[in-house]
Amino acid sequence: MKHFQNFLYFGFEQAKSCLFPIIIFLSLALTKMIEIPFIARYDLILLICLMAQIMMILFKYETMDEVKVIIVFHLIGLALELFKVQMSSWSYPEEAISKIYGVPLYSGFMYASVASYMCQAWRRLDLRLNRWPSSWVTIMLGSSIYFNFYTHHYIMDLRWILKITILLVFIKTYVSFTVNKTSYKMPLIVSFILIGFFIWIAENIATFYGAWTYPNQEQTWQIVHLGKISSWLLLVIVSFMIVAELKHVKSTKEFISKRRKTTILEKVGITSPLKW
Repeated sequence: MKHFQNFLYFGFEQAKSCLFPIIIFLSLALTKMIEIPFIARYDLILLICLMAQIMMILFKYETMDEVKVIIVFHLIGLALELFKVQMSSWSYPEEAISKIYGVPLYSGFMYASVASYMCQAWRRLDLRLNRWPSSWVTIMLGSSIYFNFYTHHYIMDLRWILKITILLVFIKTYVSFTVNKTSYKMPLIVSFILIGFFIWIAENIATFYGAWTYPNQEQTWQIVHLGKISSWLLLVIVSFMIVAELKHVKSTKEFISKRRKTTILEKVGITSPLKW
């Protein structure tokens, strides 16, 4: 009974963590069904994303540190979108004022929503990484994965080599999380696969509502090829690495700050902050 209650609690916390992605999907669906004559659909979605982000900050649903991470993802995602659209990997067929080189600016928020979910879930479920590899390993691997999205158009696609490398690097890594004061753990590779699969489902919903269009969907909508799970898996891993490294940098700074305060207190003869 306890585990069932924890499962429901876990689902509720996941749903709260998905607020930003939910807002984006609702805006895609509603703007597809309801046409507003005085504003282009892509422009309206951009305004909704901006307002949603501002409201989440004002109501302290997201911390400023989380917003910084989201901005990084927005820029990384927008850069990838600009390149992929020029390479005809997919397209945004509708007209809008907020399109740059064929890419609507709201597209960056779709990547930012993944970061928003990760940051929210990390905080709400008290995520902890065990046996996380060295920073230089994750930075090199993450950079290789991200740039392969660009370079595979010109040279050999290295995704399978990268996947084998990921398995070797993270085979011993597992993530611990807390659900209603009960601790659980899961192999990190399994969590990558699960997130990638659910994003693939989300991608099918997004393309159905015209968020973007793959070449085989231009005449009529079709299910996104299962091979895209592979691409999303790699993108999720890059996203997770960025969030994990930023969390690591922040925790290191906090540790150094606390160490300095303790050293100062010891120098003035105070051994415990409670005596201050």
